[in-house]
Amino acid sequence: MGLSDGQQLVVYDSDNGGFAARLWWLARWLGHLEMAVLDGGYRAWVAAGYPVERGATSTTVPPGRLSRREPIASPVSVEDIVAALGSHDKLVIDARAGERYRGETEPLDPVAGHIPGALNRPFVQNVRPDGRFKPAEVLRAEFETLLAGRPPSSIVHQCGSGVTACQQLLAMEHAGLTGSRLYAGSWSEWCQDPNRPVARGA
Repeated sequence: MGLSDGQQLVVYDSDNGGFAARLWWLARWLGHLEMAVLDGGYRAWVAAGYPVERGATSTTVPPGRLSRREPIASPVSVEDIVAALGSHDKLVIDARAGERYRGETEPLDPVAGHIPGALNRPFVQNVRPDGRFKPAEVLRAEFETLLAGRPPSSIVHQCGSGVTACQQLLAMEHAGLTGSRLYAGSWSEWCQDPNRPVARGA
């Protein structure tokens, strides 16, 4: 797609940064440092009066050159989550909507509910009505309430399939709370094994 070492990559979406943040995380997993998410995404761009194009691009982009680098981000495995159940070493934060977390509905996976001990913070709480992130100091105060004295490195983010949880991780980074990690398999992986425990309710 034309991306090379040292080249700034900016990603955006039209859905509160949930999908763009997944690409932000993947670039960090590949060790690409020059990575940003457009705050407010496409809606903010249009609202600011910046130009837009319609239709497919007519420009042919030559392939880029990316070197193999050390990852900036690394995922947490399901085995890590199982090992942490009932301990204070890790705190899982579920980024799904409250009704999915509580097990009242599950539109995508065969089992409803959440990982035992996980706390719920829907990813949409990280943005303002216009889709832009809340100020860093506001996010920091909100996350520190959830952390309850734990270090950011103890936090594992998950959602349904590891996409919108990346926006939660980005929000913590924006707030200066660095070091949290992603459970990429998230609920879709967790609920595949009937031997793994499932919690329901608040």
